[in-house]
Amino acid sequence: MVVPGSIPNMIRSFANLFLYFAGMISISNKSKQFLIAAAKLLIVAAAFYFIYVRLADDDALDRKLFFDKLEESFSPLTVFILLLLSFLNRFLEILKWQNLVSVIRIISIWEATKQVLGALTLSVFTPNGIGEYGAKALFFEKEKTKKVVFLNLVCNGIQMVLTIIFGVFGLLYFNSQYHVITDRTVGILFGAFCMLLLISFGVKRMSVKGYSIDKLMKKIGEIPKGVHQKNIFLAVCRYVVFSHQYYFLFAIFGVELPYLMMMAAICSVYFLSSALPTFQFFDFAIKGSVAVYFFSLLGVNEWIPVFVTTIMWLLNVVLPVIAGSYFVISFKPQWKQ
Repeated sequence: MVVPGSIPNMIRSFANLFLYFAGMISISNKSKQFLIAAAKLLIVAAAFYFIYVRLADDDALDRKLFFDKLEESFSPLTVFILLLLSFLNRFLEILKWQNLVSVIRIISIWEATKQVLGALTLSVFTPNGIGEYGAKALFFEKEKTKKVVFLNLVCNGIQMVLTIIFGVFGLLYFNSQYHVITDRTVGILFGAFCMLLLISFGVKRMSVKGYSIDKLMKKIGEIPKGVHQKNIFLAVCRYVVFSHQYYFLFAIFGVELPYLMMMAAICSVYFLSSALPTFQFFDFAIKGSVAVYFFSLLGVNEWIPVFVTTIMWLLNVVLPVIAGSYFVISFKPQWKQ
């Protein structure tokens, strides 16, 4: 488990490692250019290798059945709608980042796109995408690193809060129909949650290596109210987009279940799978296994959630990483020696 005090050290280590290979050392200009090019190509090649390995070695994925179902179920219209939803999903994330980083400086949508997609590609090899914090910092001057890391924490934090809120309500609704856990367990979990809230308020002034809840809340309060409101609005829109993309894929494969029950299952899957530490390129395997459990209770054939989570992964991770590879190749660090 990563403790708050260790996060900045991990981020600095990631950034320093990349900058080392990016040529930020005292050598000739030609050698620097060679190291920069080599580091970029290595990252891009590794990203594509991970994609290949993930698809080739997944025992749960019956590739023949997968492609047969794609040919049978998909039409140009459905492909267009899915690609549009994927674009909206990532574009909303780009708008979120552009909005938050305006606290430091105003950037264009194109610049925000480079930072979001480039950081995604650079962070695919780190657990829970933590490398994204250091990667985005590389697009800014060194003295702004802490501010960029903090803003990225706010950007990702609101998405996680929404995942928890929708996930808890979804899980409770799903459990009321299928009793995945007993009422007594629900009561215990709710009591434990309330206890944690009380404890957090009681120790909010407690400091660990200079970090405390009280200090964090003050830093968040320094961000203009309008920026927070826009961030929350965009985060809600993004959650609605990718959860309904999931819903649309199940509909394409012929799953006909009540809307509320489907959304409850989808929200539960995202909530539970997000609590597990994983890498971006193994994310769909985690979501797939959780989805198989929930949707099997709804009488859905197990190959459908496996295919759906695989397609979601291809559309929302692989495609952005491919696009982000271009920005990694053309990347020029802002940090000065």
